[in-house]
Amino acid sequence: MPSDQYSPEDNAGRRIPDGPAGGTGREPEPRYAAPTMDTLEGRRTIRKAIGASAMGNATEWFDYGIYAVAVTYITANFFPTEGGVAFALATFAISFLVRPLGGLVWGPLGDRIGRKSILALTIILMAGATFAIGLLPTYDMIGIWAPILLIILRMVQGFSTGGEYGGAATFMAEYSPDKKRGFFGSFLEFGTLFGFVLGTALVLFFQIILGQEAMTEWGWRLPFLVAGPMGVIGLYLRTKLEDTPVFRDLEDHHQEESSAKTELKDLVVKYWKPLLTMGGLVIALNVTNYTLLSYMPTYLQTEINLSANSALTLTLLGQLAMMVVIPFAGRISDKVGRKPMWWASLGGLFVAAIPMYLLMRINFGAALIGFAVLGLLYVLQLATISATFPAMFPTQVRYAGFAITYNVATALFGGTAPLVNELLIESTGDTLVPAYYMMVACVVGAIALKFVPETAGCSIRGTEIPSIERDRAEAGR
Repeated sequence: MPSDQYSPEDNAGRRIPDGPAGGTGREPEPRYAAPTMDTLEGRRTIRKAIGASAMGNATEWFDYGIYAVAVTYITANFFPTEGGVAFALATFAISFLVRPLGGLVWGPLGDRIGRKSILALTIILMAGATFAIGLLPTYDMIGIWAPILLIILRMVQGFSTGGEYGGAATFMAEYSPDKKRGFFGSFLEFGTLFGFVLGTALVLFFQIILGQEAMTEWGWRLPFLVAGPMGVIGLYLRTKLEDTPVFRDLEDHHQEESSAKTELKDLVVKYWKPLLTMGGLVIALNVTNYTLLSYMPTYLQTEINLSANSALTLTLLGQLAMMVVIPFAGRISDKVGRKPMWWASLGGLFVAAIPMYLLMRINFGAALIGFAVLGLLYVLQLATISATFPAMFPTQVRYAGFAITYNVATALFGGTAPLVNELLIESTGDTLVPAYYMMVACVVGAIALKFVPETAGCSIRGTEIPSIERDRAEAGR
């Protein structure tokens, strides 16, 4: 590797002293410093890492965005019976139940053979399964086999996603300069919103161009087919980068876990606290995410009686506003810290949830304001994920710790959120259920946040949990 590509110092502005790795003591001298913005080659490498991570994440969430806004078409073509919407939402939730299995498989592999290799595999699986949904025969063509095949493909998507998101966030965090990890990491979530926006925009575009009848008959397939070329582009970008400098250092010093079994045991025994605290944050994050982004189009149509086009337009405008704000929120987190951003988001959502959902009942304009307010409050969490969560684990268990924790919590409380909201509204008749659900999740997140250390600006190298105190101790040696 060219010697002028990377700074001889690490990206916290200091050299890590020599010494034994793991446990206590000093970390070994880094051989691969992170790219910096001080050189042309470093800037190019960071941009490539951002593009590779964000594009894969956009492909992943493009599928979830399509499915969420096309629930009425999925229902008509795969579940044309009484209670079809609930079945369609249950199928949406099924993919999340497989995600922990994906995390258990892909996470330890990513910590042992590298982040890049696993991310190449997961994007192929994800894009391929999404593309295949667009080719499925409907219930009218093959009967019960149509929803069965849909469920199988959703499970493939869930399995691949179990390794995609944690790996992409880890990849992004380990390539980012420590002092700008919040800013650069926010572009992964920019990719998340871009996937949602693209899915929503395509469905809306085809609805307007083709009309409701043609859309229901065959037009619903078109957005799913777009996932094919998106996956090819993402795979190309990922194969053009080396693995992260942080992982290559771990590999060179032979500090990887000896086996998946050993790594999983170490996670439970040594790192149970970050597993629990991150789980609490993910509950708050993803109940809000899937209630606000995935369930909102269905909610606006079924509970507030907006037309399909109006519901999608409102969601699209709100998501675009979130995309504009998210890099700024990431940059602010580098200055003030991750925890203040989370406190502001959790507190704001708790206070604003009921008033904003009441506001949404009035008309389209009021609904747009209510959605935008909740979305912008949520961005304060979303912008910091890629900077906060990877920094909760040391390098040798980072991918697995992130992937397993994130996907278990998401499976239980995130992907099920649209279905839970729908069933609770049906059983209680109260259209404020989504607001209540978000408020409870915010309380859980606040309890967890109390025990999370601040890691803004910390180095995430080495075999110990990143912390400001560790950095200060190392700098003083």
